[in-house]
Amino acid sequence: MTSLLRKDQLEVSLHEEKKLIEDGRLKEENPLDLSERFNRLCEACRRGDLKLCQEMIRDGANINARDQFDYTPLILASLCGHYEVVQLLLESGALCERDTFQGERCLYNALNDRIRNLLLSYDYSKSTDPLQPFAAHITSLLTRDVPQTSDLLVTAVAESFRLHKFILSARSPYFRKKLSAAPETTSWKIPNAIPPQAFGVAMRYVYLGEIPTELGGGPGTGFSEDEILEGIAKISSHLEIPSLWDAVLQSDDRRLSRQRRTEEIEKGRSQLEAWFTDHVIKHKVIVDTEKADEVKWDSNNGIFADVLLRADQPIEQDSADNPATDAPHIPPVRVTDVPHNGIPIGPAARLSRTPSRTRPARRSTLFPAHRAMLLRSEFFLTMFSSGFREAQSTPHLQIIPIDCTPDILETVLAFLYTEKADFPLDMAVDVLFAADLLLIERLKQKAAVVISTLGNGTMAPASDLQIVGMERPPTTDSEDIDIYDVVRAGWLTRVPRLEEFGARYFAYRLEKFIDEEEFAELIKESAGRIRARQETDSIELLDDIRYYLSERFRLRFEESGLEDMMAEEGEMGAEEQLGKEEGTEDGRIQVSEQEKNPQGTHLHDDGSSSSTGVPQLNGAIRTLDGEVAGDEFASDAVNYQILLGKIEGLLERLKLEA
Repeated sequence: MTSLLRKDQLEVSLHEEKKLIEDGRLKEENPLDLSERFNRLCEACRRGDLKLCQEMIRDGANINARDQFDYTPLILASLCGHYEVVQLLLESGALCERDTFQGERCLYNALNDRIRNLLLSYDYSKSTDPLQPFAAHITSLLTRDVPQTSDLLVTAVAESFRLHKFILSARSPYFRKKLSAAPETTSWKIPNAIPPQAFGVAMRYVYLGEIPTELGGGPGTGFSEDEILEGIAKISSHLEIPSLWDAVLQSDDRRLSRQRRTEEIEKGRSQLEAWFTDHVIKHKVIVDTEKADEVKWDSNNGIFADVLLRADQPIEQDSADNPATDAPHIPPVRVTDVPHNGIPIGPAARLSRTPSRTRPARRSTLFPAHRAMLLRSEFFLTMFSSGFREAQSTPHLQIIPIDCTPDILETVLAFLYTEKADFPLDMAVDVLFAADLLLIERLKQKAAVVISTLGNGTMAPASDLQIVGMERPPTTDSEDIDIYDVVRAGWLTRVPRLEEFGARYFAYRLEKFIDEEEFAELIKESAGRIRARQETDSIELLDDIRYYLSERFRLRFEESGLEDMMAEEGEMGAEEQLGKEEGTEDGRIQVSEQEKNPQGTHLHDDGSSSSTGVPQLNGAIRTLDGEVAGDEFASDAVNYQILLGKIEGLLERLKLEA
């Protein structure tokens, strides 16, 4: 393991960093933030509330800011030992750099080695530059030969460059105006006075690549280094990209150089996002499904699209969301009898008449897209690199059907074009399946993060919330998420994070699910996933539930000295141990049936209660089987044994061994 910096080295690093910030040369990475939104994020990190953390991050909270006590969210989560929160913050771009004061402070304050090793595993490329994979793909388009996606050939003295009109239009005001006036342009020649090396450096910058340390030039190249620098200055001015020249002249300081590159990548992503919104989404076409294949979209079009992606509305959605009375309000499609900048022609461009007074026509959405961006999907990369019909050039754009709804496809395209994945919890499972279908691993992981954080609710003990003077927010588990669908989705899409999340979700709410028939069916499915299963084989889902169930109660006992109550030494359960302390046979306070159930709460045959919350009687708390325990910890000890017994009973009923 890499050694940590000494205290004197930290002080020197902090002093140098402070001076650069005061001089205005370096942007402060951990600014002071006293906003209510940031305070809520910090509080969630202290408690380990994954759902609230994700909500605050989605709402725009600065995860790298610091509070009035000089703590960042990452430091708070590390200090309090919340591994999942630390992981979420790092995946969202939280900084933990070894050569900075806050980074070293975060490592020093980590509660355990598991969290410290996680922090150390997130280097610069993963933690501080989450857009790096996006930028790397854009840069790779300059040198990619198969499949060929370029639509503009730029020639120099002895070199040629295969470029993409939509990227040039998004990144350069000059190209935007030139290509808007003449979208049919397919070639362009660089003046002989401009060194091709200078144009190459400029294009690499436009395509989000790093400026090379060696610009070229010298003997045998035909141009000196000064001539190349002069050429870059001219190109920077001509293409209206002043930041290009600034990047060439930037300081050799590593942090300054990295800061400038991070800002430029974010700027480039924003420019491509604007292009995506103004050209792809703005020009999507909604047509009757039966006429979707009749759309004719000229290959030479003003938004430089080279393929159409089709998504159909499900029949149920057509019937429920689009009644016949709403048919006139369906967004109209531009009607063109002749090509209008290539968008679109043919009968599908006209609104169709509703074929029935009671059932409207099924609708489909066509999205114009660019193969260069679709290549981020392994599905499309394989399709366009093969001899399939979809890979061939045709006078009109090929239409490729995608098995998902239009809103899901729009979310997928937004990710491919912008690296953004902002979608609500109720769409997350569908996005997960679409990403799995199209082989987009990063989007699969982002969908899993949304499910396992927004669907997590709050699992922090109530006592933790009382300590900080906050009330537990109301839970809406049944409304937010179908945990059975989530676990099965994790199995089908091979996402271990969802399997672990499902097990933890069940464990922290086991009394709610243990008697449900669907829970029993899920356990049988988990057992059946092992081929040629033997009686001695464990059931993976049940093993994970037991582990998190132990964690659920152990976290409360470790700080109270009651962990011995969970031991089974000498076949003496927690109930018998409490019985000695209370002077009763089984450790529970003996009360009459009326006292057990003063409000008429119904007790099922298995002892579970249909009431919500934790009923109390004169300060005592009831267990899951309706008895009254001496205190909350005694109740937990008994409940833990009851839940374990229910698991064993379930296995016996299913005739399974685990």
